[in-house]
Parts: sequence; structure tokens; C-alpha cells
Amino acid sequence: MTSTQRVPLHDDLDVGDLTQAIENFNRYYIRLPTVQKLSFTTLSVLDTLAHGGPKRLTELARTEQISQPGLTQLVTRLERDGLVERRPDPTDGRAVLVHITDRGRKIGQVRHEDRGRHLLPLIARLTPAERRAIAAALPALSRLAELGAQAGR
Repeated sequence: MTSTQRVPLHDDLDVGDLTQAIENFNRYYIRLPTVQKLSFTTLSVLDTLAHGGPKRLTELARTEQISQPGLTQLVTRLERDGLVERRPDPTDGRAVLVHITDRGRKIGQVRHEDRGRHLLPLIARLTPAERRAIAAALPALSRLAELGAQAGR
């Protein structure tokens, strides 16, 4: 879709504008400096486990969109670093579930706090109306993310 094409979802929302705004924000947001330098894939796996609970390797590979051998290597490194652990799947003794550890969860918490610290001065530069508009959009954006997660299952 080019920037001149419009794909209205409803009269009050242009999907192209929404997509562009999210992409612009994500470009900045995912590159915010952090205390710990970890790869995007590592952070994504930790985030998936922190918010979605334990997962099988096959499910994580699908969710993270990486090959199973690549994910297995990553999980092995994360396990060695004490960020995740493998435990038997209680529903299938042949399989294992990857669980995030407290240390792995702490990385996500620190990253969240770091991002908040970087955003605060920028938010302070917004007008009160802009801040209210963002606050008003938060429930809808959260719901959109939930719907996307449900559709991906």
C-alpha cells in the first residue's frame, strides 16, 4: 500500500494512517537505549514467556518467526544465562516447556522502566490535548493487541 492509498476501516479510522503511526512509533521505541544490550529476538522471547506463560519450543519458534534450530540455540543460551529453564510438559512427558525465570522477568521489567524514563521527557513536550488523546486511545490499542494475539493463536 502506498501512502496515497487509503484503506478505511470505518468512517472514523484510516487503517493506513494507523499503520503508519504505529510503524513510526515502533521505529523509535524498539531502538531505545537500554542498560542491558540484548538482541531483539532474545527480548521478544523473554517478553513472550513473561506475558504468555510457558511455551513449547515449537510454539515459540512459530510465535517468534524463527527456525526451530535457531530457537533451540537461543533457548540453550538463555538457559545457560539463567533467564529461562526447561521443564517437562505435564500434559506430554516427551515434551518440554520453556519457562522464564525471575532473572529473565527482571530484564523485561528493567527494559520497561528504561523505556518509561526515555518517554517521560517527550511526553512532557506534548500538549495537554495530545496527552489526553493518547490516554483515550490506550484502551482501544490494548484491545487491538488482544485481538491480534487471539487471531495468532
